[in-house]
Amino acid sequence: MNHNTLKAIDFFCGAGGMSYGFTQAGIRVLGGIDHDVDCKRTYERNIGNATYMQRDITHLSCEALADFFGISPGDDQLVFCGCSPCQFWSKVQTDRTKSRRTAFLLQHFERFISYFRPGFIVVENVPGLLRNKRHTILPKFLDFLAQQGYSFKDGIVDANHYGVPQHRRRYLLIATRLLDQVTLPLPNKSPSLTVRYAIGKRAGLSSLDAGERDKGDPLHRAAALSAQNLRRIKKTPHDGGDRSSWRGYTKLQLKAYAGHDDIFADVYGRMHWDRPAPTITTRFNSLSNGRFGHPKQHRAISLREGAILQSFPRKFRFLGSSNSSIARQIGNAVPPRMARRIGSHLKRLTRHG
Repeated sequence: MNHNTLKAIDFFCGAGGMSYGFTQAGIRVLGGIDHDVDCKRTYERNIGNATYMQRDITHLSCEALADFFGISPGDDQLVFCGCSPCQFWSKVQTDRTKSRRTAFLLQHFERFISYFRPGFIVVENVPGLLRNKRHTILPKFLDFLAQQGYSFKDGIVDANHYGVPQHRRRYLLIATRLLDQVTLPLPNKSPSLTVRYAIGKRAGLSSLDAGERDKGDPLHRAAALSAQNLRRIKKTPHDGGDRSSWRGYTKLQLKAYAGHDDIFADVYGRMHWDRPAPTITTRFNSLSNGRFGHPKQHRAISLREGAILQSFPRKFRFLGSSNSSIARQIGNAVPPRMARRIGSHLKRLTRHG
């Protein structure tokens, strides 16, 4: 098999983290499929010759997909990536009514797998997809793959072991009908992949106050803070401090956590310089949504810092209608360095096929 001819379609592609990483690995990305117009602008700006198909796959036919991308059933070189929206399976309490609509997109993904029978399949999602015992979607999907003649390997991995300066535990599956056995990429634990390595002095980022932006880098902008939250973060020790430091300040305490400093301790906390960042979520630019305080400066991390911690290169340009749109694109993305490791691993598998 000629591994140089691998080509991929990125379902639920978002801003294009998986597509960008695959391109960096030398895989020809034909395009991505998603319904978000802001993601379309970002994707088309950054992913080379790939094409963004702005469609809801629940209303997309296999024939329309074939015509749009010029693909045919039974192509051994074809890779289907399915990184569907993950809020339903996440531990983060988002709007379950809205996210429930996306919970079973793997079932629609099956339609395209059954019709096209690609050589390889990659699925990346939150660990809850594997661990949530109340739902049977994943076992049914794995049974479906086996019935279709695919061998597969799956498990929980940490993006920090794949070149990303954050702890981001993910469910990863690689399947193929071309080999009897398949493996996941081997982890490579590097002690240097920390917040300091990513956004410290070596990054050359300017210092910001809350609500300020860098005139030379439009993405390096920090959300404004209320007077109360500014007082809170100024009372929070540098390099990993948390809200327990306000325990003696009644006016700073949060009513929801009064007397319960041991729960959700990361909320309003600062990142540690010499540890990987916590998982970058879709609200990482908000101080109140996790341990997203800058290790030293009195603010939440900027959009640029979140993108760097997701391993996006500085040249990657995010386009969106609002700061929240851009934060959502960054937080939902597959980290490009992780995607590159997956793509390189697929190429190694083809060499042994």
